[in-house]
Amino acid sequence: MAEDFNTDSMLDMYLFENGQLLEQLQETVLEQKDADCFDEDSINEIFRTMHTIKGSSGIMMFDNITAVSHKLEDIFFYLRESHPDNVPHVELVEHVLEVEDFISNEMEKIRNGDPVDGDASNIIANLDKFLEMIKNGGAAGKVAAENVHEEPKHFYIAPVATSASRFYKIFISFFPETEMANVHAYKTVYALKEIAEDIMYSPEDILTDEKSGETIIKEGFRILLQAQCTEQEVRDLIGVGYDIEKVEVYECDANQFLLGFDFGDQAPAPQIDLESSVETIEEKQEEKQKEGAQEKKEEKPKIVPGDFVIQSKEPGKQKKLAKDKPKGEKASFISVNVSKMDQLMDLIGELVISESVVLQSSDLKVPGLNLDNFNKAAAQLASISTDLQNVIMSMRMVPLTNTFQKMNRIVFDVSRKLGKDIEFVMVGETTEVDKNIIEHISDPLMHLVRNAVDHGIETNEERVDSGKVEKGKVTLSARTEAGKVWISVEDNGKGLDRDKILAKARKQGILDDGKPDGAYTDKEVYQFITLPGFSTNEQVTEYSGRGVGMDVVVQNIQAIGGALEIESTPGHGSTMSLKIPLTLAIIDGIVMEVGSSSFVMETGVIKQFIRVKEDMMVHEPNGDEFVMIRGDCFPVIRLGKWYGLEEYRESVEDGVMLILEVEDRKICLLVDKLVGEQEIVVKPIPSYIKKVKGLSGCTQLGDGSIALILDAPGLVE
Repeated sequence: MAEDFNTDSMLDMYLFENGQLLEQLQETVLEQKDADCFDEDSINEIFRTMHTIKGSSGIMMFDNITAVSHKLEDIFFYLRESHPDNVPHVELVEHVLEVEDFISNEMEKIRNGDPVDGDASNIIANLDKFLEMIKNGGAAGKVAAENVHEEPKHFYIAPVATSASRFYKIFISFFPETEMANVHAYKTVYALKEIAEDIMYSPEDILTDEKSGETIIKEGFRILLQAQCTEQEVRDLIGVGYDIEKVEVYECDANQFLLGFDFGDQAPAPQIDLESSVETIEEKQEEKQKEGAQEKKEEKPKIVPGDFVIQSKEPGKQKKLAKDKPKGEKASFISVNVSKMDQLMDLIGELVISESVVLQSSDLKVPGLNLDNFNKAAAQLASISTDLQNVIMSMRMVPLTNTFQKMNRIVFDVSRKLGKDIEFVMVGETTEVDKNIIEHISDPLMHLVRNAVDHGIETNEERVDSGKVEKGKVTLSARTEAGKVWISVEDNGKGLDRDKILAKARKQGILDDGKPDGAYTDKEVYQFITLPGFSTNEQVTEYSGRGVGMDVVVQNIQAIGGALEIESTPGHGSTMSLKIPLTLAIIDGIVMEVGSSSFVMETGVIKQFIRVKEDMMVHEPNGDEFVMIRGDCFPVIRLGKWYGLEEYRESVEDGVMLILEVEDRKICLLVDKLVGEQEIVVKPIPSYIKKVKGLSGCTQLGDGSIALILDAPGLVE
């Protein structure tokens, strides 16, 4: 019985598959939220999704998830079969998303090992009212029968054949990489029980014996079905997806059906040998040929293990083998735990470091040493390690599609609560970013989108009064540029009020005394909204007004080496742009020395190296220094003085000046000398070391020494 088997080994597969289904469900619903109704394909897809979640949750004995998914399935069963008119579409969308939220929350409890104790009674009651309402509204066409739920258990349905009954022999082949094929097989049986008058399957112990999955992969899964339906309806219920490779459905008569899985040789009708071994089939064929049958003898095709043999309907025709049918190519996928990917990435990093240690070893610097063969081998090693690094990096890259879809959901929910008519547009959602980067930007992006809906877009009445005829619009876009990803949140709302921001800043004492308002650029003024405790909202709402959020956004983005840029046009809208790196793991950097210490700066922020003369320097009375380069004046940071190092070169003529550019702001960094360019494996600074301004991490160099990685935004501030 279902209660006798251990569900622990199935839990990961349950969470993974249903998580994928819920993401697809939300995407489907949000794509059609602004339509008049769901199209037929979407209704069928949502019905199948809830049917699958109901079945797998029933197997895993998560009763509340089973109940709520079954109730939503009832609604879409009715929509699919009865095609009612005047269904409140937006209300239906809200019901679907409410169910999706509930199931997602319960699955999160499962992941955390908490009790799955969510109360779905209110949701089920609301779904019942909705279903009753659309039924009373009148249905076009025949009213569908109730979609009755049966508790999942292993049982045999006694035959109740009528003149309308039809009989089928079904053979299902699963892909070799399918995990827990026995669970997928039971889900198929569970789906067929909705229409079955009689059903049998082999192997029988798919629930109680986990090893039956291996048998199913190797020999296939056999089903005998009695039902009042067409062959196409059977195929539609079973379906072919990432787990099922092929489905063979053959109609037979009642006598053959009663023979079970041993179809025998006497039946005059078409025979499908699902049980015999290949050797037995070959022996039977040889005996037939020896007996001198009246049929025209044709060359017997070669039979190999795994073939599904179907005896011919007409004498004299060659057997048809499943392998003779054209097969479509299918991409193979495998799910891997993220922690294993992180571990693999760490090992690649260690490989890059070890490669540097080997190639920069002091033992190779002996005068007169012939290293031609070594250098060839080293070049090949470097090429292979670079290719390996690129492959691993590509494995960690995931599209922003799911993250963008979450923002779509936020716009839908918030706009509904605020009573604003807002259109959401996604551009470049297939842009790929390192998975760790996505985890860091999800919360900041959510806050920016909420701000656009709450702060940026006016109410419907305000838009009419200001002469705006188009709907409120929030555009979320992504693009890659020079090793960076730009993610922008743009709205066509009222824009930022420069005067209001300046007034608030002066009230909070942020502005410099004696500096007039006109001396601040728009960009400087707009950056004030990212300061802690700064908010121009006079009234605290559910979504804004507390003065927290934008400062956290900036902190989170800067923590991964990114930046926030703000542009706004009063009366026309604002654009918030995140500039973030593609990955956090390995970067190209310039190694430099100051005294006896080594530092690394990311190559992307360095615009130029230059030697300067003392007469190019400008010294201020307060100690600040500037350098004049081709008519432009740049502030100067002496890295040795900045960190209080010893034995660094004080004369600018003895060192090298690096011109750094961060968000259109430039500074010059004075170091003693440049060592060279190198791939840098980024390691975090240990938590027990106090955070130092201008440092973002550390790395190990080829000679085994430790170098500190400089944080350009921290130096520019």
